[in-house]
Amino acid sequence: MGLFDWMSGTKHPLGGVAPRSAEDVRAALLAVNGPHRPFVVRDGQPDGVDLVAEWKIADAQWFGYFGNVTTVNRTLMRLNPGKNEVRAVDQEWSVTWIGDSPRLTLASEFSRGQINKKSFVTSLSRDERGNVVKETRKFSTSDLKPPLRDAVTSSGWVWRGLLIGKL
Repeated sequence: MGLFDWMSGTKHPLGGVAPRSAEDVRAALLAVNGPHRPFVVRDGQPDGVDLVAEWKIADAQWFGYFGNVTTVNRTLMRLNPGKNEVRAVDQEWSVTWIGDSPRLTLASEFSRGQINKKSFVTSLSRDERGNVVKETRKFSTSDLKPPLRDAVTSSGWVWRGLLIGKL
């Protein structure tokens, strides 16, 4: 374990877990997908990487989850079979809401590395009986990484979060 692993979010597999093939790791990462997840893992070839995990911010089913966040991140991943590791870096995107639909643009202050943000939105309203109802929406960028890291480490590979350097 490296000195800065805790800062980068790097996780190593448990001892005794034999490394699986790159195809198996890719399949395990794609298997993280599901309708119950607020993000999707997709092929990253259009972005010049192996896989991309990004939030389903444009999916109407997930509008309530995101509230009115102003930035979101996505995780770019590259598989390195020679070292049995998945290298990952985050990018931050600015979100512009037009009515009920979001539009993603590259943030004017672009961030790269390991991004961890939390936001909370609380609103008060009245229900049909006139009672005050408090609604709190929570959004955390850290909800994206644990299922990805678990898929990688349970396959016997290292999840290497990058702060700087080439993906």
